[in-house]
Amino acid sequence: MFLTVGLPCTGKTTAARRIEIEQNALRLTKDEWVKALYGHENPTSAGDVIEGRLIQIGLRALELGDNVVIDYGLWSRDERSALRQAAADRGATVELRYFELAPAEQRKRLDQRQAEAPHTTWPMSDEELAEWAAFIEIPTQGELDGSEPVDDPPAGFATWDEWRGFRWPPSVS
Repeated sequence: MFLTVGLPCTGKTTAARRIEIEQNALRLTKDEWVKALYGHENPTSAGDVIEGRLIQIGLRALELGDNVVIDYGLWSRDERSALRQAAADRGATVELRYFELAPAEQRKRLDQRQAEAPHTTWPMSDEELAEWAAFIEIPTQGELDGSEPVDDPPAGFATWDEWRGFRWPPSVS
């Protein structure tokens, strides 16, 4: 399982498309699904459900012996830990790919995407980009190279599977 980690417009989907071909992997890109289902809207609650459904599909593909690339931000360590554990439970390995850009380059790419392919993205303000940059938990070297063990689930959750069900709800409320 390949996990793309990073903020918007840092190269995650471009890399996921490359991984899809090079590794013969099922690519699961959240933005494509949200756009197909909601058009110009980007509802947070629906996005979380879509992420969860894509994860279920990805985990099933792993069980069938297929490679998978999960293509969305995965900004929190808990999200990455939950997926690392789920893959390990299915006998699969995980490779994290982290993408980072200077804010000016990120803005340039976003503006270019808005101009050339507005149907693939949503408008994002500089304030939103800065807020998200402050929120992301950058992967550690141990996460990236696989040498760091998966953390225990957060307090209140007995297993990562339980946490995944909470983080990625099964339906829109």
